[in-house]
Amino acid sequence: MAMVTYTLHRGQPLTPEQKAEIEVLRNMSDDDIVYDEDSPKLTDEQLKRFKRVNPRRKEKVAG
Repeated sequence: MAMVTYTLHRGQPLTPEQKAEIEVLRNMSDDDIVYDEDSPKLTDEQLKRFKRVNPRRKEKVAG
């Protein structure tokens, strides 16, 4: 498998393919997520302790 890289430019509009992918992800339910030993489902206690590393952006990303 080859690594794919992208260069994002601020203000660049999303392609129709990117918009379609975002829509698919938006419509997924939690039941569609596959958890495993490397990425286990977090408990309610773990989720309570979760803290954002970076502050939220004040501006909305193009979409």
